[in-house]
Amino acid sequence: MEEDIKARLDKLKQHMAGKGFASGKGFTTEVDIQIFSYAPQDEMVVRYFVSQILLDASLPYRLHELNLYKLFLSICRDKRVLDAIPPMEEKKGKKYLLSQLTRLASNKILLSKLNEMPYKEGDVVLLTGVGEAYPFVRVHSLLEAMPSVFENIPVVVFYPGSYNGQELKLFDKLPPSSYYRAFKII
Repeated sequence: MEEDIKARLDKLKQHMAGKGFASGKGFTTEVDIQIFSYAPQDEMVVRYFVSQILLDASLPYRLHELNLYKLFLSICRDKRVLDAIPPMEEKKGKKYLLSQLTRLASNKILLSKLNEMPYKEGDVVLLTGVGEAYPFVRVHSLLEAMPSVFENIPVVVFYPGSYNGQELKLFDKLPPSSYYRAFKII
């Protein structure tokens, strides 16, 4: 039986409060990316946890939430296409819209946006909004491109689905995507 989500989140908080958590290096001296996977139906519990841990002054480092969906929307706003999306979908169809928006939110553009953020060594990034940003942003692809941005900053990915150390399976329904550079955190 899967451990209760609240108990797992309590363990996560204890783990994050541990000495050395924010060192910023994984086991292979690459970027420290840790994945907290959870059942998609627990999304609201996880969101509440993230909102509360961001306010926790007892942690010995600064936390930053990086919501991929909000980042995607900000790119759409910057490119002045947000209002054009519904009419484009109606006129050209979903496949056309998807191809245009995934090109708009390419890893190169996302990484450029991430480079503008005020992260510094000793901080920790909480990557959220993974499910919301799908299919426009694919987290496994973005994670592979991230080492240049988060060289000394640990990243905790909140992933609605499963991760077995080799593959990510979004929503526990979509075909798995290979990703083996992250560690399952809890």
